[in-house]
Amino acid sequence: MKKSQSRNPLFALAGHKPPRCEGGFTLIELMIVMTIILILIGIAAGNYQRSVLRSREAVLKQDLQEMRKAIDNFTMDKQAAPQSLDDLAPQYLHVIPVDPITNSKDWVPVVDSVVLTPDQASSGITDVHSASDKVSPFENTPYNTW
Repeated sequence: MKKSQSRNPLFALAGHKPPRCEGGFTLIELMIVMTIILILIGIAAGNYQRSVLRSREAVLKQDLQEMRKAIDNFTMDKQAAPQSLDDLAPQYLHVIPVDPITNSKDWVPVVDSVVLTPDQASSGITDVHSASDKVSPFENTPYNTW
């Protein structure tokens, strides 16, 4: 008598062979695992997209701060505000940065007649904003108002 039949005498009495135990997974088990994996991938992709957007926003804030500082330095040194953002490069900015939201150098300069110093001879650019019309999902403010 076979070893498996000796364990279960009902198979021996009924004349049936014992069921074979094969080392595999059923289709439902594989589908459950695949579903779990897809859910985890979806969560990871969402987190990745949020991280990328937060990074772009941080770069935008830093670029705006650097350009505003360069505008102020230019105005103080030359006693005149810059007439275009290109006036800032290469002395005050290495290069005009790319807007990380629009992926282009399409900044919106604010031209104002306000003078920053009493010695300032002419008006010009006093501020700069992003050209994007999108709204930050984290701060709920338009990028072009930063």
